[in-house]
Amino acid sequence: MKFSPSFLDEIRARLPLSEVVGQSVKLKKEGREWRGLSPFNSEKTPSFYVNDQKGFYYDFSAGKNGDVFNFVMETQGLGFPEAVEKLAGMAGLAMPVETPEAAAAEKRRATTIEALELATGFFQQQLRGPAGAKARAYLTERGLGAEAREKFRLGYAPAERYALRDFLAGKGCSAETMIEAGLLTHGPDINVPYDFFRDRLMFPIGDRSGRTIAFGGRALAKDVQPKYKNSAETPLFHKGSNLYNLHAARPAAHERGTVVAVEGYVDVIALTMAGHPNVVAGLGTALTPEQCELLWKMAEEPILCFDGDKAGRKAAFRAVDTALPLIGPGKTLRFALLPDGQDPDDLARSGGGAAIEAVLAAARPLVEMIFVRESEAQPLDTPERRAGLERRLRDCAGLIRDEMLRRHYLDDFRQRLSELFGRTRASQNSGQSFGGQNRKFSPGGRFKQDPATFSRQPFAPSSALLQSSLFASRKEAPAARELLILALLLNHPGLLALHGEEIARLEFSSESGGKLRDALLGLADPDASPGHLREKLVSRGFEGFLDALASNATISTLWCVRPETHQNDADEVLRQALALHRKQRALNRELRLAEAVLAGEPSEAN
Repeated sequence: MKFSPSFLDEIRARLPLSEVVGQSVKLKKEGREWRGLSPFNSEKTPSFYVNDQKGFYYDFSAGKNGDVFNFVMETQGLGFPEAVEKLAGMAGLAMPVETPEAAAAEKRRATTIEALELATGFFQQQLRGPAGAKARAYLTERGLGAEAREKFRLGYAPAERYALRDFLAGKGCSAETMIEAGLLTHGPDINVPYDFFRDRLMFPIGDRSGRTIAFGGRALAKDVQPKYKNSAETPLFHKGSNLYNLHAARPAAHERGTVVAVEGYVDVIALTMAGHPNVVAGLGTALTPEQCELLWKMAEEPILCFDGDKAGRKAAFRAVDTALPLIGPGKTLRFALLPDGQDPDDLARSGGGAAIEAVLAAARPLVEMIFVRESEAQPLDTPERRAGLERRLRDCAGLIRDEMLRRHYLDDFRQRLSELFGRTRASQNSGQSFGGQNRKFSPGGRFKQDPATFSRQPFAPSSALLQSSLFASRKEAPAARELLILALLLNHPGLLALHGEEIARLEFSSESGGKLRDALLGLADPDASPGHLREKLVSRGFEGFLDALASNATISTLWCVRPETHQNDADEVLRQALALHRKQRALNRELRLAEAVLAGEPSEAN
C-alpha cells in the first residue's frame, strides 16, 4: 500500500521519536538529545542518540541511523506497511483506506501544493518588477533588503482582480484548484471568482517541510482593512495549527536550545536577519494549544516575545491562560517583554542582535507572569482585595493538570504573597510595621522595597519546665490548638506578617496565651530570626511560658512546628489551625447562649 507524504508527516508530528524509542530503550536526557545503550549492539557505554527536533536516531556503535519508521522496522522486524500501521495506532490515526476517492483526494492535495508554489513564484516575480516598487520601498524602510526578500520568498500581489488567476490558468491550474488553495474569492453571489490577495506584500506560509500551504498579506494602502490577512482555512491550512517560519526555525532551535515566538511576520524576518534564526510567529490569532505543542517539540521552555505596549501585555496574559492546563515538567513558557512602545523589528533596527539578546536573557518565567498579572489587576490596600488576589492565584494554579507541578506553583505563590503581604499587612495607620520599621506602601498596593529573606534559626528550648505553674491550673492553661498556633508563630515569624490581622482577632481561652499573642504582634518583624524573637520575649517576662512550650511533648515534636520546616508547609498547618479555632470558638459561643436561654426558661424546646 502506498502512503501519502502528508499521512506519514502527521505520524511524525504526533509521535516524538524519544517517546517511541523510550518504550524499548532506557533514555537519559543529555543536552538537547536523548542518550541510551544501543538496541542493536551489546555495549556498556551509551552511544545511541535520539534527536526529537530532527526526528532521527544515531547509533554510533552499530553504524545505523533513521527515523521513527526505520526504528520500528529494525527493532521489531516489521515491514514498512506494518510499521506504519503500528505507529498510526499509537498516534491515534486511522489508517488510510485505499479507495479511488482517497487517491483522488491525495492527487488534489498534490495539485493544490503545486498551485501554491506557482503562486509563490508569481508573487516573487511581481515584487522584483515595476509593479512591486511600492512594496520594495516599504521593505527597505523596515530595513529588509534583497537578502531577506529572497530568504523568506517575499512577494507582491498586484492590485488587478485577475492577475494571479490568469497566470495560474496559463499554467494549467483549474479554478477549482485555485479555490481549494484559498487563492480566489468565490461564493454564490460572485459570478467570476477573483484574486483573494490584491495590492499586498505577500509572506508565504510553509508546512514542516517548507512547502507553501498558505499566505499572509499586508495591505500597502493606508485605508485598506484588515492591514494583515491570511489565507482562509483550507484542507492544507489550519491557522491555529501552524507557525510562520516553522520549517526554518526547527534546526536553529535545536542548535540554540530554545525557540522564540513573536507576533508578526516582519518581526520574524528582522530577528532572523539580526542573527536569531530560531524565531516563529503566530498567524494572526492568540496562541493556541496546538501551537504550544509545536513550540514544545522544539524546546522545553519557548520564549514568547511580545510588543512593549498594552496590546502586547494582553497577548502575553492570554497566552498564560492557554498554557496553564498544558504545562508540566519539561513543558513551560518564558516571557520576554520589550521596552514600551517597541516591537521586535524596532529593537532589531535600533539595537541589533545584542539588544535582542539582552531582552531574551531577561525573559520571565510563567509563574512570575501570572503573579504580575493578578497582583496588578487591582489595588491591594484592603484585606478583601488581598484575599481576592490569593483566591485568583489559587484558581490559576488549579488549572494545572500535573499534580506535582500544581503543588510547586502554590508554594511559589505563597512565598510571593508572603513577601508582598508581609509588608502590606504590617502597615498600620502610622505606616509602621510590626517590627517598628517604617516601610512605605504605594497607592497601588505594591511595596517599593525588595522583600527580605526570612531566617529560621530555632528559639533555644529549655528542659524540666513542663511542671511550670503555667500548666498547674487546667483552667488557665491554653488549649492544645492555641499552643500549636503560638509555637508556629514563634518558630516562623514570617507567618505573623501573613496572618497578623486574623491573629489579632483570636479569642484565647487563657490570659497567658492572649498576652503572648499580643507581645508577638507588637514585636513581629518578618526579618527577625526565631532566636532573636525569643530574646525579646524573655526580656518581657515570657521565659517560663516559652520554656514550657518548648518542652511540651505534644507540641514540640510536631514536624510542622520545627524551625527547619519550610514556611509554606507551616503556613498550611497554621491556616487549618486558625480555621478550626474559629469554628470551635463560634460553637462555644452558641453553646453558652443556649445554656443561658435554657437557664432563663427551662422549656422542652430550649
